[in-house]
Amino acid sequence: MTRSPSDFIALEDKHGAHNYHPLPVVLERGEGVMVWDVEGKEYFDFLSAYSAVNQGHGHPKILNAMIEQAQKLALTSRAFYNSELGPFEKAITERFGYDKVLAMNSGAEAVETAIKLCRRWAYDVKKVPENLAKIVVCGENFHGRTTAIISFSSDPDSFVGFGPFMPGFVHIPYNDLEALAEALEDPHVAGFLVEPIQGEAGVVVPSEDFIPKAAALCAARNVLFLADEIQTGIGRTGSWLATCGDCHCAAGQCERQEGRYTRADILILGKALSGGVYPVSAVLADDAIMLTIKPGQHGSTFGGNPIAAKVAQAALEVMEEEALMQNARQRGKQFREGLAEKIGHLNLVKGIRGKGLLNAVLINDSAESKTAWNLCMALRDAGILAKPTHGNIIRFAPPLVITEDQMSEALKRMQKVFEAAEQ
Repeated sequence: MTRSPSDFIALEDKHGAHNYHPLPVVLERGEGVMVWDVEGKEYFDFLSAYSAVNQGHGHPKILNAMIEQAQKLALTSRAFYNSELGPFEKAITERFGYDKVLAMNSGAEAVETAIKLCRRWAYDVKKVPENLAKIVVCGENFHGRTTAIISFSSDPDSFVGFGPFMPGFVHIPYNDLEALAEALEDPHVAGFLVEPIQGEAGVVVPSEDFIPKAAALCAARNVLFLADEIQTGIGRTGSWLATCGDCHCAAGQCERQEGRYTRADILILGKALSGGVYPVSAVLADDAIMLTIKPGQHGSTFGGNPIAAKVAQAALEVMEEEALMQNARQRGKQFREGLAEKIGHLNLVKGIRGKGLLNAVLINDSAESKTAWNLCMALRDAGILAKPTHGNIIRFAPPLVITEDQMSEALKRMQKVFEAAEQ
């Protein structure tokens, strides 16, 4: 029996938890930048599973790595060694320049791991009195939805009704160096956890000097700088990491230019680390931090499993082999300049911002309005999939494999949608 999109939506509504509000489109297949629904209609994917599918849907090298490893050995737990974890650990630590990596599964797990690691370092190395360690976080942050993470969220949808909350977090405004400097005066502060670009908040790009100066302030106060690059990392902003600034990574190497590359004490990765085909996340740090956690003090049954390790190696290789960071810079420039020319003058558009292929259009309406949602529905009808965030902001983040011609076509469709909505 053939089922319509409404049938699939009704199934989820009846049998699934109501913790999401998806755009009403039922996807069945994907390849590269394009996805198709159950009725065969084609769409540009301009969300990339929240930047998890940087290498494009169904990348053959990544899929083959997953299939071949699954047929060979899927899971051992960490009770034993496996033949793929070591090569993955070598590849990722050498790529990003750290002594050690701790492999996990989801992004939220990686953030939780980084928090535990930071606290353990505070007690063992910095000698903060037991249970008094604090971590500075930014307003409007999004780091996941576990109970520890929502304890320092400023989004009521994330935390209201889920208390009591975990103590030990200090809030400051995003992109506020003075507030950070003041917070770091507390000798019990162990770390500063920050997104180099706030994705869920609406692709909020800080001032150019915020990240390097924040890291310098932390270093001066013996505080760890924790960079959550789950969404911004793995090429999304045009370099391996958003903390690279304007340090443009060439294939096979990172220039790490003085004054442009900011090295986090703890680096948190996820999403596109697997090309979106398997849950893989990672926390990287040097020995002085990582080795404060001893055997039995942290772990995960699936973390570092053979499939994850093999898939992540392939995903990193694809980024270099296909020069996807360079393409993200070029296509991102094309996107922002094209939008500015085609819709920037409309009263409907309050602003356009972003970096690489992580961008947003600010809609000139209140966050409580349905304008951004209605625009996303109209974009869907025009064959482009995107989602609003914070009510009046539309995030656009296509796979990094998008071509110049594909971007041109998408921009034409967006222009028609926005111009029609303006009338």
